[in-house]
Order: sequence, then C-alpha cells, then structure tokens
Amino acid sequence: MAEQTQGAVPLSAVIADAATGVALALRGEGDPYALSSILRQSDALAPAALRVLGADALAPYAVEHRGAPVGADDEEVVRQALTAYPPGADASDISVWSYRGLVEASHVFLPGSARHWPPPPEAAAGWVEADPWPKLSHRVSQLAALALPGLAPGLAEQLAARTDDLARGFVRAVRRRDWLQAAGLGRWLARLPDAPQTLGLDSGLAFVRQMGGGDPRVALHVVAAQRFYGRGW
Repeated sequence: MAEQTQGAVPLSAVIADAATGVALALRGEGDPYALSSILRQSDALAPAALRVLGADALAPYAVEHRGAPVGADDEEVVRQALTAYPPGADASDISVWSYRGLVEASHVFLPGSARHWPPPPEAAAGWVEADPWPKLSHRVSQLAALALPGLAPGLAEQLAARTDDLARGFVRAVRRRDWLQAAGLGRWLARLPDAPQTLGLDSGLAFVRQMGGGDPRVALHVVAAQRFYGRGW
C-alpha cells in the first residue's frame, strides 16, 4: 500500500493520535509530554484537532512534575487554535463552553504565558437546570474535557444538583453501547460528589474502557477519571 501523504490524513486520525498521546502522558508512560510534539504548528489540522480535544490537550500539564517546562511552541499551538476557531455569534452552548474550557485551561496550566490568552467568554448555563436528563446527558458528555480539576467550577456546582440524572444517562449510554458518551459522563461523575453508590461507577468505567477502549477518546476519558479522581480502576 502506498504511504499516505500528510495532506491526506483525515482530521479524525489527527485527533485520535493526539488523544492517545494525552492518555499515555496521564498514565505516566512515554516521553515527557509536550503539546507541540503531538500537534505540530506545521500541521494544518493541528488547530482544528486542538479545538476538538479542548482542555484535554493540556491535561498532562495538570499532573504535578509530569511534563517538561512549557515551551513557546506549545503556547503557539494553543494560540493558533484559539485564534482560528473562536465561537461565532450563532455558536451552540457546547461550542462556547468548549472554547471557554480551553481558555481556562490555558490560564491555569500555562500560567507563564497569560498574555496570549483571551478572557474566557461568557457561556450560558440555563440548560443545566432546564434540560431533560437525556438531553442533559448528551451535552455533558460533549464537555467531558471540562471535568479537569479546577476548570468550570460554576458548571460543576450546577451539575452536582443533577448527579442522579447524569447517572441515569451513564447507564443508558452503556446499555446503548455508546461508549464515548458513557466515558464522558462517567468522567464527570468521577469529579462530582455523591455519585450514587448503586451505580457502581468504578466497575462501570472499567467496563466502558474494556469495551470501547479502541476509541482513543474513550480511553482518554477513563484514564483521566482514574488519574485525577481515582475512579474506574
């Protein structure tokens, strides 16, 4: 088979490779983490891939003593993504929250370069209280990257009031074999207090990892729940 040129690599493959690199770093494997080593400035797809991964691309920098010092190349990759893909006036709430999460993560995990980062945009949160549990579960799973420690504290506080509904969504996602949604919800439940004991979150996350771990983003969500909150082993 002829070697695929760089320009022919689909965005999904770039995202998958980057998610794998983040998960390896969170497990303490491989070389010291550098964002610019998995999403290079020279790769035209890097900004789009970073916008999809959101704050998760910076997750290894949240692990004390894990990563090498953040370099100018890492900062530039983030700056490019924030500049290239800001949420428009008609952007969905999820898009705005995802962008806000990347900005917050940049402030928190790349603090020496604060001059590069815009202020986090305002993001509507009325849906957290208003959405029925299936729709809420779908949205929250899409914002799994915001479950990193210290990010989106206001959102986390609101979601804590709907822990039971998120648990219902987790069970439903597992039954439907929607491993990505299940992993995202399980990750949030790992962060939130008072997840129902009857849920069996640890065994549930382990099962999701076993069944859906071939998807690098599923694996990343479960590894993050393990690394930051000790859940899912």
